[in-house]
Amino acid sequence: MELFLLIIFCYISGSIPFGLILTKKFHGKDVRKIGSGNIGATNVLRTGNKYLAALTLLLDVLKGYVPILISQNYFSEFVQLACVITFLGHVFPIWLKFNGGKGVATYLGIITALSFQLFFLFIFTWIIVSLIFKYSSLSSIFSSLTVLVINFLRELFVDSGLVSDSAHVTDSKVLFIFFILIIFTHKKNISNLKNKIETKIKL
Repeated sequence: MELFLLIIFCYISGSIPFGLILTKKFHGKDVRKIGSGNIGATNVLRTGNKYLAALTLLLDVLKGYVPILISQNYFSEFVQLACVITFLGHVFPIWLKFNGGKGVATYLGIITALSFQLFFLFIFTWIIVSLIFKYSSLSSIFSSLTVLVINFLRELFVDSGLVSDSAHVTDSKVLFIFFILIIFTHKKNISNLKNKIETKIKL
């Protein structure tokens, strides 16, 4: 029963469409009919309200962070499952006919709960890639790949005995699932990048 309740809690937490709720509340608009049609902070920014976009980003990060923090404290044996279910809740919310956001902000909240080192690695990589190429989608994909690769290498070092500190090592299988899902949610962006029609970000 506890596992079932945890799954429901993580899914519902991850599935809350803050971008949609906030734009309807403060703009009377459906963010799905604006720009890319995505419910995330980047598309909320296209409404012209930077504060609303920032609030959406913060809430999407928190809805990834809070369920994992609770799982770590009370259901430590199910943390990895909680991570995946929370992420799936954002990407496939039942309230929006399983058509959710791209998951990057929620992913960031999840890895923050798992490891501050991975959080800073993602942010650092995202900033560097975005400064060079100026594509948010490419920055997100490359940053999630970097997190996966670095964590996997650290996992290997711990397993081989080269590194003794395993406190900040995350299960790479979970990070691999995240990476595949982020690729999936960015498939349109990847197509746009190939066709050189992807919108650049203004830094």
